[in-house]
Amino acid sequence: MNDIAKMIREDNLVSALMDSFPCGVFVVDEQGRAQAINDTVERVLGVPEKDIIGKGSGEALGCINALDNPKGCGSGQSCNSCTLRKLAERTIFKNQKQKMRVSLQILIKGQVRDVALMLSSVPAIIKNKRFAILILVDVSKLAAFSPIETEDGFRGIVGRDKRILSVFDTIRQVAHSDAPALIQGATGTGKELVAMAIHKESRRARNHFVPVNCGAIPEGILESELFGHVKGAFTGAIRGKKGYFELADGGTIFLDEVGEMSPKTQVKLLRVLQDGKFERVGSEKTIHMDVRVISATNKKLEQEVRTGRFRKDLYYRLCVIPITLPPLRERRGDIPLLVEHFLSHYTQGPEHENAILIPTALSILMAHSWPGNIRELQNVLQFALIKSGGHLIEPEHLCPPLSEVIPSSSTLMVQNRGQKLNVTNVTKALKKTDGNRKLAAAILGVSRSTLYRFFDRQENQM
Repeated sequence: MNDIAKMIREDNLVSALMDSFPCGVFVVDEQGRAQAINDTVERVLGVPEKDIIGKGSGEALGCINALDNPKGCGSGQSCNSCTLRKLAERTIFKNQKQKMRVSLQILIKGQVRDVALMLSSVPAIIKNKRFAILILVDVSKLAAFSPIETEDGFRGIVGRDKRILSVFDTIRQVAHSDAPALIQGATGTGKELVAMAIHKESRRARNHFVPVNCGAIPEGILESELFGHVKGAFTGAIRGKKGYFELADGGTIFLDEVGEMSPKTQVKLLRVLQDGKFERVGSEKTIHMDVRVISATNKKLEQEVRTGRFRKDLYYRLCVIPITLPPLRERRGDIPLLVEHFLSHYTQGPEHENAILIPTALSILMAHSWPGNIRELQNVLQFALIKSGGHLIEPEHLCPPLSEVIPSSSTLMVQNRGQKLNVTNVTKALKKTDGNRKLAAAILGVSRSTLYRFFDRQENQM
């Protein structure tokens, strides 16, 4: 037991408070290592405190990405985008409270589980050292009560354009089949979200969804990552390891950037699709599994087949159910919905309260060609939040070259006509801005004096 854990356990009041929480409590240091936990964490994970202290937060929590990496938490490629690590770092180094919902796959008493956690993080200084106190609430069971389809989207995919509505219909239809599906579309169009939606709509929803970025894993180890290996199979294989296919047994495996596979790996994948069996690298024992395969690529695989870079027989095995996602430029009407969705997601902290994109800035986004699609839009909005200080986002807060664009007068006229002042629109704007009339006027695309005149007219009519 380290000094922090020992100090907490010796302080009867602090120890009692931590253990009284029905949710998990982690104390994490600047390096992201767990320094103390409460009884709830021990009970849920089935791991004693002494085996968790000093480990990376993901490894201590049982994140499968951290457990499968020989160097532990923080050293894998997936760790670069780990929300849990980023939350703790922002809490410590910004000295600010943070709150976020995250989805993880963790190992609990030998079983891999998909969990949704609501994380609250507060900064603390103990013995002149900075820490983050993480409070974890498992909200996975609440997902069953959340609406599958909302006014603005379906299964976390935002959009009401007829092209994306057609994709929603396809998801519902193909989810009841176990046939392989191939999702094609440009980078940043949301292929993984579609794959996840198919999984969640299927009979496999209670089992694992295992995403694999085939283009990000070096070719020399891709086969081992997919199918696993036995101890001593190659230099550095100090222990046996399950592959992604074994982890996905009973569920769904998502092979992103499948077009980047080498011919050798393509042959082995073809056998898995044909027979449902494979061998770990270095082993002669055949493993049978039940996995639905969904793959995705931003390449045109038919063209790759014609040039000989991709096997024709594998292509036809993967593309039993083809799904094509439209680029953002072909569904511009969804941009306001996406903007509102991402801003509400990025502005959960008090430092970004009431962040609003004014109409002139929105008109610039509506006219942009979006070569990077939805992912580019996310980056633009994150940049604008930082540049604007997290409140009113104007054209100059957009990243170049968008900040240099002058909206056409016709675009602004059309937009302003759409923002007529009526009780419904004004009420929505005031609700969104918590009653701030200045911000409400900005979101409505009118001056404050115009909005005040509207209020005067409403009062005179009463």
